[in-house]
Amino acid sequence: MRARAVLIIGVLALAVMSVKFAPRVSADNTLPHVELNANNLGPRPIEDLTHQVVARDYANAWQTMAEALKQNRRDLLDGYYTGLAKEKLTKLIADQVKTGVRIEYTDHGHTLEGLFYAPGGDAMQLRDRARLEIQIMDGDKVIHSEQVSQSYMVLMTPGADRWLIRDLETISEAAR
Repeated sequence: MRARAVLIIGVLALAVMSVKFAPRVSADNTLPHVELNANNLGPRPIEDLTHQVVARDYANAWQTMAEALKQNRRDLLDGYYTGLAKEKLTKLIADQVKTGVRIEYTDHGHTLEGLFYAPGGDAMQLRDRARLEIQIMDGDKVIHSEQVSQSYMVLMTPGADRWLIRDLETISEAAR
């Protein structure tokens, strides 16, 4: 009986520690609106559940990126970024810490267009048309603010329990 009680206490302590020290992958409950058009996606068709999950995870990725940049916290990127995208954002945060100037995003939504879904289901290429307010901050002072419509080329790959952004490239007006 005593061994069972010790085991239960140990499991509860481990559960509490894992919740306390798990990386926060979402800044709050207000996700940006993401609309995914997969009508021309190929060569593999997208499943309904994958369609929903990709849109949700993309929204979570942008939300956590905004928080990571605002707070200069690289650890927030761990939940939804990998590869080149994570490297670039990690460098941006390091530059922000060094200079004291940071970027803040107010996200007004994304329209994703599916371009390619690998036959093995291990990669998806998307084009994003994002509506953002970008503020450049020096400490608490706004030194520049603008509303933008920006396009991105996105490569997402599945992780253990969510889709991750592997690459996020700004694309020019001519490439749209």
